[in-house]
Amino acid sequence: MPEAARQIIWRSLISFGGFLAVWQALVWITEVEPFILPGPLLVAKSLAGHLELIGGHAAITALEIVLGLLCGSGLGILSAISLSWFPNLRRWLLPILVVTQAIPVFALAPVLVLWLGYGLASKVMMASLIIFFPVTAAFLDGLRRTETGWLDLAHTMTAANPGAGRWAILRHIRIPAALPALASGLRVAAAVAPIGAVVGEWVGSSAGLGYLMLHANGRMQIDLLFAALFVLAAIAVAIYFTLDWLLRRLLPWQPDN
Repeated sequence: MPEAARQIIWRSLISFGGFLAVWQALVWITEVEPFILPGPLLVAKSLAGHLELIGGHAAITALEIVLGLLCGSGLGILSAISLSWFPNLRRWLLPILVVTQAIPVFALAPVLVLWLGYGLASKVMMASLIIFFPVTAAFLDGLRRTETGWLDLAHTMTAANPGAGRWAILRHIRIPAALPALASGLRVAAAVAPIGAVVGEWVGSSAGLGYLMLHANGRMQIDLLFAALFVLAAIAVAIYFTLDWLLRRLLPWQPDN
């Protein structure tokens, strides 16, 4: 493992350990009731006692997040390439895409559950919709900001065959140059993907960490709620850093300051 990666892991562990220590100290000092704020020790005990239950729901939520990330990213990449390839289409559709982001997520969730049911499809669609715009916007911005000198040279070299040259320029110059911007969009997508899945589970589902947290809250099992929330955060962090590691491997030329 690279030294930089080890340092990140150690810093993260120390920061997390310090956060847990402050949290537990706050609970002890204030003597707050467990149904308001359980301490980390009580949450850990609940996690250990409901490990099989939480694990089953966590697997479903993780699947929803990963499928949503794949679908939303794929649609975002195709949309960005299409909008870059057809400037007239971009002028008409880009404002509509921006307007759609003003619609609250909670307003869309009941409609998707009504259309797609209480199963996996509505949660994946919810995550995809949240992921779609950051990926599209980041990749499209990268495609539009390709170095002018590279494009001028490419146009000169492909002047004899403009049709094929345009595709060659997109494939060999614009897309590779925009990959760092796409990587930034994918990192944002990985961070927000759990929101869509959990919101969909809150609105209507029969499984998942969002479903478990909702029922634990209704039964005043706040320690179980925090345990499920901790597992959800762990899944989100694992997905983000896994994707970040893959992007660093796939884009070794991208500066890493």
